[in-house]
Amino acid sequence: MNATDPVSNLAALIRCPSVTPAEGGALSLLDSLLSPLGFAVERMVASEDGTPDVENLYARVGTDGPHLMFAGHTDVVPVGDEASWSHPPFAAEIAGGEMYGRGAVDMKGGIACFVAAIARHIEKHGKPQGSVSFLITGDEEGPSINGTSKLLEWAAAKGERWDACVVGEPTNPNQLGDMIKIGRRGSLSGRITVHGVQGHAAYPHLADNPIRGMLQLTQALMDPPFDHGTDNFQPSNLEVTTIDTGNAATNVIPARATASFNIRFNDTWTAETLRAEIIRRLDAAAADGALRPDRTPVNYDIVWADRPSHVFLTRNNALISSLSGAVAEVTGLEPKLSTTGGTSDARFIKDYCPVVEFGLVGQTMHMVDERVAVADLETLTRIYETFIERWFGHAATE
Repeated sequence: MNATDPVSNLAALIRCPSVTPAEGGALSLLDSLLSPLGFAVERMVASEDGTPDVENLYARVGTDGPHLMFAGHTDVVPVGDEASWSHPPFAAEIAGGEMYGRGAVDMKGGIACFVAAIARHIEKHGKPQGSVSFLITGDEEGPSINGTSKLLEWAAAKGERWDACVVGEPTNPNQLGDMIKIGRRGSLSGRITVHGVQGHAAYPHLADNPIRGMLQLTQALMDPPFDHGTDNFQPSNLEVTTIDTGNAATNVIPARATASFNIRFNDTWTAETLRAEIIRRLDAAAADGALRPDRTPVNYDIVWADRPSHVFLTRNNALISSLSGAVAEVTGLEPKLSTTGGTSDARFIKDYCPVVEFGLVGQTMHMVDERVAVADLETLTRIYETFIERWFGHAATE
């Protein structure tokens, strides 16, 4: 294979069926692409009780600084109903100027383009005046336990240090050049259980319907708003995602009700202050007798999900201006600097170095017939190649 061609790189990656947590041959393929370019490639397997082992890859060319990292994942989500695909999900077929396949945009496409970009850079200029590394996980679409966070810890323990990172997630809403992600909202989840007293629906005075209490609690979580946004972030938003009693009978008041929620929060909050505010709201709502007149306060408990994602904002001018300038030079567009969207592995990387995200157009990610415009692969490769030159040039002047 010619590593300078992003189209052939991506086709080969798509043909590796690397559904989380399977490696599927994707990391072996990257090894075969990067090793001939002079990268020292290492594979590490991360483990934790109760979770599947995950294989990850770290590759570096160069021994000196400055040190630029590209981060991403080769694992993909399941294909869903394969019969609904117009082209086989692991065949990488091209039709109408688009390549079809699971992972085409999320995010094997970004990896294929950065491999091509660094291969072109080395072909034209030799090895970088510093170091470039790939930090690639197989556990981004899964529980994210045995992936990037452990790979970073492993690499840092070996003495690796980084000056900046680009994550190749699909950040563009409509066309290449739309958007660079310079931060992410935090994410916090919990599960509330309201304890009632089971009874006959015709004799409610002998029971205590937990649904009434749950309505009070969930109302308090959603209103009033937690904030109205900040200069860099949209307003924090809480969504109740499940409410359940496990009750199949229409004439029985259930004994308990449960509800799950998730809040995406801005830099008004930390996970700790947000937990305190949620408890304050729940306690106040539990004492409210609007739906439960003459009753004691709602009897509830809450369990917080492990590993909340913390809000962050990158302010590194060298990184942001180098990437923005590369996008503008190649596409003629001025990308919006955004903190919208969900979480990504940038939430782990931000503890080690400044990080931004830029990749393909994400309109078909996780969908049946996930696909990417072939022309976009060449454009993104040119953006990455220009960025590499700009970033190392900027670093040389510091």
